[in-house]
Amino acid sequence: MSKPLILQTDFGLVDGAVSAMYGVAFSVDENLKIFDLTHDIQPYNVWEASYRLIQTVNYWKEGSVFVSVVDPGVGSSRRSIAVKTKGGQYVITPDNGTLTHIKKIIGIEEAREIDETKNRLPHSGESYTFHGRDIYAYTSAKLAAGIISFEDIGSKVDVASIVELTTIPATMDHDIINGTIDVLDVRFGSLWTNIPREMFKKLHVSFGERVEICIEHEHRIVYKNILVYAKSFADVSTGETLLYTNSLDHMAVAINQGSFAKAYNIGTGIHWKISIRRAPKVIYE
Repeated sequence: MSKPLILQTDFGLVDGAVSAMYGVAFSVDENLKIFDLTHDIQPYNVWEASYRLIQTVNYWKEGSVFVSVVDPGVGSSRRSIAVKTKGGQYVITPDNGTLTHIKKIIGIEEAREIDETKNRLPHSGESYTFHGRDIYAYTSAKLAAGIISFEDIGSKVDVASIVELTTIPATMDHDIINGTIDVLDVRFGSLWTNIPREMFKKLHVSFGERVEICIEHEHRIVYKNILVYAKSFADVSTGETLLYTNSLDHMAVAINQGSFAKAYNIGTGIHWKISIRRAPKVIYE
């Protein structure tokens, strides 16, 4: 029985690129079950591709095959690799940092470099700009269909050699937690941080209590305010800001029924820093 095949790209759906990948996969095995993670990754944003994988991979059963094609270096010397995660899922992707969060959080059990002389769409040898179709869709379909084994993909590579993007871990300094804004909850504009809930718990803040957050970009304070730590969006009024725990068990900042990112022009990445502490008590005279 074939395994699920899940596609992620920055191609969008306004032309035939994704459809071509589907066509290649179905030409390998018309009974494959193919699903979309997303095709709306910001163009060339390898960091976002890495984050969307970690947001998703662990929720698919062992043996599921993921393809992630966000590939600014297509046609260059960067490797095409396949990995088996510690959870038993497979990911096929350019070795350009897309596996950063998988490597750090889930762990990679084994990695192989795709042998393009064996695992490439027939009669595509002169094309060097659509590896998503010619190499990744084709190889992943054969793996998901059981036509090839993971070992058949190519030679084994050292997991330590897999390219990683720069990350900055969250830290706690006395009563202040410092982290970064990793990614946006794109549709709703919430800020997802790299601060785990277990670290935040050390502040001993209960639901309904208030915290002070400060957001900086390139050493400039962009936002600073006091907001409530809420269990859910329903705990605050429409238009009110809140701190909450997101689906990855990390801390996030939002506006109920509004976009925090748009309201305050907030971006993502290691240069967008956030600090959280318990709000100072107000003393009335």
